[in-house]
Amino acid sequence: MAEDAKKTEEVKEAELVVEAAPEKEATAKAGKRSAKAVKEAEEKQAKEERKEQAAEEADKPKQHANPTRSRLDRQGKKFRESAKQVEADKAYTLAEALELATKTNPTKFDATVELHINLNVDPRHADQNIRDNLVLPAGTGKNVRVAVFADEKVADADLSGIEEITKQLDKGQMNFDILIATPANMAKLGKYARVLGPRGLMPNPKSGTVTADVTKAVKEAKAGRVEYRVDSTGIVHMGIGKVSFGADKLSENARAVLASVKSNKPASVKGVYVKAIHLATTMGPSITVDVTEA
Repeated sequence: MAEDAKKTEEVKEAELVVEAAPEKEATAKAGKRSAKAVKEAEEKQAKEERKEQAAEEADKPKQHANPTRSRLDRQGKKFRESAKQVEADKAYTLAEALELATKTNPTKFDATVELHINLNVDPRHADQNIRDNLVLPAGTGKNVRVAVFADEKVADADLSGIEEITKQLDKGQMNFDILIATPANMAKLGKYARVLGPRGLMPNPKSGTVTADVTKAVKEAKAGRVEYRVDSTGIVHMGIGKVSFGADKLSENARAVLASVKSNKPASVKGVYVKAIHLATTMGPSITVDVTEA
């Protein structure tokens, strides 16, 4: 009996050992990890966090270290002082704008007063490619050098004669601001078109520089004949004189230009023709002019 009881206890102990074995194995697997394993896990987690942070930073809009300054702030001191005299949201009358333009000229030299007229036209259409020439009543204030490409000599011209002008063109010299030619001699200028054209010196009937009456053309050029043409954005840019002219003479020239532009309104343009008008000196601030002045 005693032996049987002893055997029974041994069997129970063996069963307990077998049952406890998996538990010990599981404990070993889920137990405390080594220091190396813990360090690798931490590094991996830190790397993942850095990636997430970098992704968040990439999604955020980039900001400059220094805030972007406005266009006015980037201008010179004299320009900023002149600009203070112009009310940004005000549309001035032509007389007021011209008076203000002469006061806000920031330069020491006699600057040109510029007129910029924004038109409701599409220059891609032939009838809306506004172009004309006129004589400014008070002149341009510039010393214009006029050359005449004709057989005869012209007294008032700075340079005249086919042979003399051809020699200069062959050397790449163009010592003139305006070139006038007779219709009969235009063919001889054909080979110089690539040189004269880009500089705006090629004679053209629309600009009044191809004519049989060269004497009259020279006088008009000297008196202040100017040509304007709308650019690709529908704007006419025009110099209407010098600051030294004063408001009255500048007003005469400005009204002559506005009248010419108005008279060239295409029939295909409906509604508003003049969208905006601005005045400015060569390096001065822009002044908005009331469009009703046109």
